[in-house]
Amino acid sequence: MGNGDARVRGLAARAGGWSARHRWAAVGIWVLFVVLAMGLGSAAGRVDVEDSEQLKGETSTAAGIIEAAGIEEPASETVLVQAKDDGLTSTDADFRSAVSAVMTAVERTGEVTDVTSPYESGTVSEDGRSALVQFDVRGDPRTAGERIEPVLEAVADVQKEHDSLRIEEIGGASMMKTFDDAFGDDFKKAEYSAVPVALGILLIAFGALVAALLPVALAITAIVATMGLMGLVSHLQPMSDTANSVMLLVGLAVGVDYCLFYLRREREERAAGRDARTALRIAAATSGRAIVVSGVTVCVAMAGMLFTGIAEFEAMGLASLMVVAVAMVGSVTVLPALLSLLGERVEKGRVPFLRRRTSGRNDSRFWSAVLKRVLARPVLSVVVATGALLAVAAPALGMKTENLTLDQEFGDSLPIVQTYNRVNEAFPGGSEPAEVVVKADDINAPEVKAALADFREQAVGSGASRGPVEIKLHDQQNLAFVYVPLVGGSDQDAAGASLEKLRDEVRPATLGKVDGVQAPITGQVAGNKDFNDQLVGSVVPVFAFVVVFAFLLMLLSFRSLTVAVTSIVLNLLSVGAAYGILVAVFQHGWGASLVGAEGVGAIITWLPLFLFVILFGLSMDYHVFVVSRIREARARGLGTRDAIRHGVVTTAGVVTSAAVIMVAVFAIFGTLSMQSMKQMGVGLAAAVLIDATVIRGVLLPAVMALLGERNWYFPKWLHRLPDLTHDEAPAAATPRTRDDEPEKVPV
Repeated sequence: MGNGDARVRGLAARAGGWSARHRWAAVGIWVLFVVLAMGLGSAAGRVDVEDSEQLKGETSTAAGIIEAAGIEEPASETVLVQAKDDGLTSTDADFRSAVSAVMTAVERTGEVTDVTSPYESGTVSEDGRSALVQFDVRGDPRTAGERIEPVLEAVADVQKEHDSLRIEEIGGASMMKTFDDAFGDDFKKAEYSAVPVALGILLIAFGALVAALLPVALAITAIVATMGLMGLVSHLQPMSDTANSVMLLVGLAVGVDYCLFYLRREREERAAGRDARTALRIAAATSGRAIVVSGVTVCVAMAGMLFTGIAEFEAMGLASLMVVAVAMVGSVTVLPALLSLLGERVEKGRVPFLRRRTSGRNDSRFWSAVLKRVLARPVLSVVVATGALLAVAAPALGMKTENLTLDQEFGDSLPIVQTYNRVNEAFPGGSEPAEVVVKADDINAPEVKAALADFREQAVGSGASRGPVEIKLHDQQNLAFVYVPLVGGSDQDAAGASLEKLRDEVRPATLGKVDGVQAPITGQVAGNKDFNDQLVGSVVPVFAFVVVFAFLLMLLSFRSLTVAVTSIVLNLLSVGAAYGILVAVFQHGWGASLVGAEGVGAIITWLPLFLFVILFGLSMDYHVFVVSRIREARARGLGTRDAIRHGVVTTAGVVTSAAVIMVAVFAIFGTLSMQSMKQMGVGLAAAVLIDATVIRGVLLPAVMALLGERNWYFPKWLHRLPDLTHDEAPAAATPRTRDDEPEKVPV
């Protein structure tokens, strides 16, 4: 069979072949797709998740009632006036003068309304040393942080005139501004630095600027196109800023990985002496197929987030799914076209002092040495590697998850965190009160007013609150908002117990006795509880969906029951080890100082499920790529052990490069100041590192060596299943053109 005539089958091979033959058309279609997606998405605009869509349960019910009534709750602010020592109390003239000065100063800004004196609202602490001036910010609460600066300056001016008092502001708008100022640039630097880091690693991996730019360029265009698609899809499934950040992270990781796999295989085949057409065809049929299998598996894993019923998770899952699909399609279509167009020019921009990566052998000396020992003692290797991973995963058995409080999330690095702690100490629960949304046919009916009064009294009498309980009536909409400071304050467990008293004891005995009255209880603590309950309820279906569909995809792609089972087990080991590292560092504090995570004491609630879905998908990249190469070698007649050696050693370089890029990108997010982002970055980086080294370099070859021919076990009763494998038989090599001769690339 001639060099260029070997036949292959499979979607990736056909797509790559068509793109190589119609290279300008393929590039043009891709560019048109990216431009159209971005243009249409920008024109359509992005619809973000509304509060009523975030969760099910009481939190969602309350948000729905408020939205239906057309009420937009303003951003509320509080100014803490507190004596610095025991000599001054709220009854002293200096204290009263400071309170009056605060009220006058904030009113003069013209940015606030409903300024309330603590002497009228009863927001004076039991010891008389602290008082709260409360007010609302005018205008759209979502942009209140952009207008709060004059108010903050006015409060700061009053502080300068009263040295014996602390006068500090806290609230939704001031926190929004503080966080934007402190961490907005932090996030931007992280996102912007990810691309140069990836490019730098690719330069080292390829030794040529053009070759390094290809994966980054394709990943960026995939991200840009997905941003546009998110705008269009958001009209069916609302999106969010968090989903956008996750999409960028996943898109850069898989986009670069997929191109790296394809490009390295094409260069390897050309270095072995094959002509340009044959090298591209083999890369399309092998690495291209591995990309499709991996991409579909990652998409299935991301789709698992759609089963949570939590709008934020659904947005993240859909955004990640789309960017993986776009990157996968781009890798098997426009990349072959670009490689066909560039030919030897892909080596342009050689980096001095870096050896040319086009030798006929693509072996890794380090992994060759490791693999020699692993295959010599596979039982010992399995026992040691599995034991080490189980030991690392062991701390995960005691994992404690909770929604991090302000001081856990940011530490004491921001002044507003200290203000938050002072308010909670003086007024437990005052900074995050429960909010009861009371809807009635007639909010001013005698029985409704009596029930509201009883609720206020029993909320304090039951021990759920120390007061003051504030009631705001909206007569026109027949609504009442009841604000209840919860005993426990920033202590999540204690505040949760207070919330349960309100929901299970106080409400049924008061508002629950009036026919036609709805009284869902929302607020920060209630939202956290509803979120946790819904998340816990979705764990089993999400885990089951991801594992079952990943198993089926591996079964169909490799026609081996053994490969499918071992793939799932090894991925679960990798995820478990990542969980263990997270718990050890962020919960137990082992080595926490190295990543700036002292005193956190818990894992943020959403992270375990999020990590499972992301990691289970991403870890398939390496697994599919390595196992595909092993199966390919075996199909050419090598024995199982020789096929393992060939598959692991020849993929070691590309897997290492891909892993280094992923670890570096994820580690950037581990340097952010927010503990939730730090936990995500550390967890992802640790898991990818473990996956690319211990799992793929030691455990996978050791297990496959032990299983021998049983690796390819496929029961007869499963033969009716679709065959998604490929039958690539690389043709004999032909001499390459000399490096100093221009190569003509056939169309």
